[in-house]
Amino acid sequence: MTAPAFDVDPWLLTEPHVDTGTLAVAESVLSLTNGYVGIRGTLDEVEPCVSRGTYLSGVYETHPLSYPEGGYGHPERGQAMISVADGTPVRLLVDGRPLDVREAEPDVHSRTLDLRAGTLDRQVRWTAPSGTTLEVRTRRLVSLAERSVCAVRYEVRALDGPAHVVLRSELVVGATPPEVKNDDPRVAEALDHPFETLARAADPRGGVLAVRTHGSRLTVASAVDHDVEGAARIGTDLDDDAVVTTVVADLAAGESLTLTKTLGYAWSRDAEAESLLAQARAAVRSGRDRGWDGLLAAQRSVLDELWATADVEIDGDPQLQQALRYDVFQLFCSAAAISGAPVGAKGLTGTGYSGHTFWDIEGFVVPALTLLAPDAAARLLRWRASTLDMARERAGVLNLQGASFAWRTIDGHEVSAYWPASTAAMHVNADVSRAFWLWGNVTGESLDAVGGLAVLVETARLWMSMGHEDAAGGWHLFGMTGPDEYTGVVDDNVFTNLMARRNLIRAAEACEAQRSDAAELGVDHTETARWRAAAAAVYVPWDEGLRVHPANQSFTTYREWRFEDKRHSYPVQEHQHYAKFYRRQVVKQADLVQALWWCREDFTAEEVARDLDYYEARTVRDSSLSAAIQAVVCAQADHPDLALRYLRESALVDLLDVQGDTAEGLHLASVAGAWLALVAGLGGLREDQATLELSPLLPSTITRTAYHVTWRGALLHVETTREGTTITLRRGDGPLAVTVDGAAYDVGPGRPVHVPLREPAPLLAEPTQPAGREPRT
Repeated sequence: MTAPAFDVDPWLLTEPHVDTGTLAVAESVLSLTNGYVGIRGTLDEVEPCVSRGTYLSGVYETHPLSYPEGGYGHPERGQAMISVADGTPVRLLVDGRPLDVREAEPDVHSRTLDLRAGTLDRQVRWTAPSGTTLEVRTRRLVSLAERSVCAVRYEVRALDGPAHVVLRSELVVGATPPEVKNDDPRVAEALDHPFETLARAADPRGGVLAVRTHGSRLTVASAVDHDVEGAARIGTDLDDDAVVTTVVADLAAGESLTLTKTLGYAWSRDAEAESLLAQARAAVRSGRDRGWDGLLAAQRSVLDELWATADVEIDGDPQLQQALRYDVFQLFCSAAAISGAPVGAKGLTGTGYSGHTFWDIEGFVVPALTLLAPDAAARLLRWRASTLDMARERAGVLNLQGASFAWRTIDGHEVSAYWPASTAAMHVNADVSRAFWLWGNVTGESLDAVGGLAVLVETARLWMSMGHEDAAGGWHLFGMTGPDEYTGVVDDNVFTNLMARRNLIRAAEACEAQRSDAAELGVDHTETARWRAAAAAVYVPWDEGLRVHPANQSFTTYREWRFEDKRHSYPVQEHQHYAKFYRRQVVKQADLVQALWWCREDFTAEEVARDLDYYEARTVRDSSLSAAIQAVVCAQADHPDLALRYLRESALVDLLDVQGDTAEGLHLASVAGAWLALVAGLGGLREDQATLELSPLLPSTITRTAYHVTWRGALLHVETTREGTTITLRRGDGPLAVTVDGAAYDVGPGRPVHVPLREPAPLLAEPTQPAGREPRT
């Protein structure tokens, strides 16, 4: 897939002309969302279009999961995010002919995502077949202040002659269905037509629709209303599963017609259609009461606060500056108004991965939001905690104790059909518990606020039911799959073992700090003592000959992989059978290297350097997650220039379509990972200690970095230049303890801390990558 060539600007993302060959990527990149509603960046007139959709967080349809050979405990039903009624279409006809960029390229055509205004703006200058030239300006927004409200402003002006103008505005069910890789015809049947219509109504200015999914039994209501400026006739019709409002005007040269379209959405598993229709109508009323200018002002107000508390700056690379701000914008918007539902791997920007949430949300998105927007992180954690009973049930199915959280899901039930890379990937449970623990450590608030104690307890019990103590007293985990899905179902995956160790220790500490709450969960001193004993005995493989950690018990004894210096040879899983690469030293994404970051206290500086060097030469980064992890650990090993190259890959993964699949939606974990690569990588930030730790570096081509973090309720600004790092308390009371390069400081109001910049001192030369798998930007 080819990415659009966006103009480089620190605050604007502009597509300077329309290119039908890059529409699919642009539809994802120019998406707007608030975490509750998301709309893809399609053209207003819809056609041409690759995949259009309006999505509500938590709305999905079920479908059968088929297996060539069945097995105990395999999920029987899948879930897929589906588009609800799409209200973005506004079709323009001039003198009977439609605006269609395929038929005649407009004289001017640009679209701009404004990161400060929170709008997608479009400007078109088009000469109609009748000879009249018209100017079209449109703006759309998904409100960050009114979570159920979207709005579109459409203005058409006749520049040099009369024009008979028709605007056909639609609210229509039947957007592009999700693609699920399954040949079972029952899947297509379920997802191509997921809704039954419950109610529909129209008035001259708009109308409403209520539909219900056949399988998941979710009811969705949508409403639309229109305001028209200019002399025009307006009327609305019901057309199958659509509300169609038509506005007709005859414009003289210089005259214009402006349409403002306000949309409202609501959904529920339990509420009746009439109740939801009332909610959707109320949302539209609220949006209309604000008015277009009021909606814009409210949007700007929310984003002004975002940039005051979360702006990020990097001097020396304008393209990276743009990408990092874009990433912060999309990261924040992905969860700004979310509640009672997860963030999927693609957010609400596309149906890739069927809209499922994975471990990488707790691994990357939640930790980043914890430091940027802790309230949004808390909402995501509360959703995960709400699925605890489903996780307990799943553990029971697996004949285990405690709780086993879903590898991929929308409502909390496991829906992954490939068990070696899901059920065997038990590290998801440690990743989830880590996100809860980090939130508590960063905010200083009780885990009770997000339901975290029960999560830590039940995941600790899960590990105890899976762990095995050998005759020598070593504690092992067998048959696990770590983050590297090219090495599956192995013994003693180091990442999993060390993450389980932390899960056990943190659960014990939390129970000892909240004894009465722990007692209600049936935890006593004997149980926490067992957790601590197991954690102390966790086995960590070591290859004495190579003086590196094998990613699992046998990894360094596997046959070496023959790497191909050919782009089309990757991803490996699309060109080679699992039976082959499962037995080779080829790494899909950082695994042991991720342990060097998340479990860094378990490794010496020399071990970090040697392990990084070893696995860099074997990691192909067929997952977008890997670049951010490698960026952090390269910085940790004092290779800031290589860290920057990986940071660029992570930050630009969607703007440049690095993985070739941005058309399916944004890579939200990589979006969050890019921010973490800057802050935890080049900034050396560690949020897993009693005080905030920093160890900044600057790559040779970068002259300055600056970012904000929220720590224990205070807002800190961290700026690094060649002269050193300055930490300023922007909001909150002081003093606040921080550690920079191992030395302790106190930051207070009016008392910033300045620390000279250290020079990198790597123990080994900069590591090399497999042929053709160097950082890709």
